[in-house]
Amino acid sequence: SCQMPFFSSQMGKGALDERHERCLGTAALSEGELAHQALAHADLIVTLGHDLVEKPPFQMERGGPEVMHIHTDAAQYDPLYFPQHELLGCMVHSLERLTEAFRAEPPTWSFEAMDPVLQTYRQRLDQIIDTGAVADHVASSTASGITPLQLIQTLRQALPEASHVALDNGMYKLWFARYYPAYGPQTLLLDNALASMGAGLPSAIATKLVYPDHPVVAVCGDGGFLMNSQSLETAQRLGLDLLVIVLNDESLGMIRWKQEKDNLQDFGLHFSNPDFAQLAKSYGTKGVRISRREDLHAYLLHCKQGSLKGIHLLDVAIAYDQNDLEF
Repeated sequence: SCQMPFFSSQMGKGALDERHERCLGTAALSEGELAHQALAHADLIVTLGHDLVEKPPFQMERGGPEVMHIHTDAAQYDPLYFPQHELLGCMVHSLERLTEAFRAEPPTWSFEAMDPVLQTYRQRLDQIIDTGAVADHVASSTASGITPLQLIQTLRQALPEASHVALDNGMYKLWFARYYPAYGPQTLLLDNALASMGAGLPSAIATKLVYPDHPVVAVCGDGGFLMNSQSLETAQRLGLDLLVIVLNDESLGMIRWKQEKDNLQDFGLHFSNPDFAQLAKSYGTKGVRISRREDLHAYLLHCKQGSLKGIHLLDVAIAYDQNDLEF
């Protein structure tokens, strides 16, 4: 009714179709991203179902935009979240009544003046998704392997709308949270509460049981996958059709990035992986090593065509050399 621009928290991705022209993306970290740059122009922020179990999608400051908390439960106040207004009860009913109020008495403000500002952020988001570049002068990775943005582009282009991507926890999760366009609820599953490593493959198995006719892809880092690789036996025993992508950089990539950001020594985070393709075959599933984006795209087309049967594990070389350009 009021054409309010919106963005989501990580666990809220897909609640609204992110192709909408007023979608400003997802807040994956607490500062420095497009959603937060747009929020600097806000007078009021309306939160729907915000839960402090997640990393804050924005950081409230005294004297900044006011916040209205719409939820079934009262807000949990902390130094980063202290809403000035609360609307408690059934959120569906609350939104219906607000919509009726807007229709009966349209808001007096105008978005026309803000449109150029909002469109700038939306266009920048589209540019990154479309080009796979996190900076104007960077079109591709300088390291060997597939970059997170290339992986995201390939998945989104090849998978049908009625598909589901289940993430484990690692550096790639931040990239997916920001730049994987979710078209509907439960189409990108990620854990931003406990952020448990090892959750990706079991999450994909559960998703396939709930949506047996939809393609399901598990995206795991090598560290997270090794914590639950035995779940391949479960998926095989259940007779599921599942694609498992293991991103292989032979390290705990997110912690390496955090150590670097804190000017700490890169220590104790490298390890030697097994041959993941052979490991998959030992469980009676299929496994293949992928180092080119074209080969990944070819595999994903089988998902789109519904011809990918059984469990397929792709051991994908991942290149994280663009992290510092974006995060």
